[in-house]
Amino acid sequence: MKLILVRHGETHWNKERRIQGGSSDIELNDTGLRQAQRLASFLKNENIAAIISSPLKRAMATAKAIANHHQLPVEIDDELREIEVGELEGFGVSNLTTTFSQFLMQWWQDAGKEKLPKGESFVDVQQRSWKIVERLLAEHNNETVAVVSHYFVTLTIIFKALDLPLKYITKLRLDTGGVSILEFGGYGTRLVAFNNIPHQCHCEDEPKL
Repeated sequence: MKLILVRHGETHWNKERRIQGGSSDIELNDTGLRQAQRLASFLKNENIAAIISSPLKRAMATAKAIANHHQLPVEIDDELREIEVGELEGFGVSNLTTTFSQFLMQWWQDAGKEKLPKGESFVDVQQRSWKIVERLLAEHNNETVAVVSHYFVTLTIIFKALDLPLKYITKLRLDTGGVSILEFGGYGTRLVAFNNIPHQCHCEDEPKL
């Protein structure tokens, strides 16, 4: 199976650097809508068999833009929502209290092993999102599938697929509208693209995936 992992386009909370977790149903801003259209154009020649999205508006709008080129419905799966950040939801990164900043720094260094206050850990996110991948492998073994979700959902799926420890998750970064691709085959699992951002260039000039 070829698994195309797409992070949603930009929202005004992304632009304002506010913490945007699974309980924030924020819509795409104008930049995010343009990113979604560029993504759709970039992926229009892919032979996509199914498109699955997080239920959050920012992901759904991105997925629907892609689906328009493939005459496919968008399947919604709640397990693809972003990490629940609990008490940190909506906080501006620059406005965090010293206590929260210290906690987040330690949490980040520990690879998010512990749950955020009234939220989830990276392990929680990985366990629920990986169930979706296992189902897709069973249903679309020799096909191409697009999954549109969020920053930490995408990263934890990649780390699980490559059997990498979550302690290295802070070493990688995903941009809004970034495309990553995993290929599952008899040789094992390969990461063949990471954080490709077609909206930063002319899609016509972009090499096909």
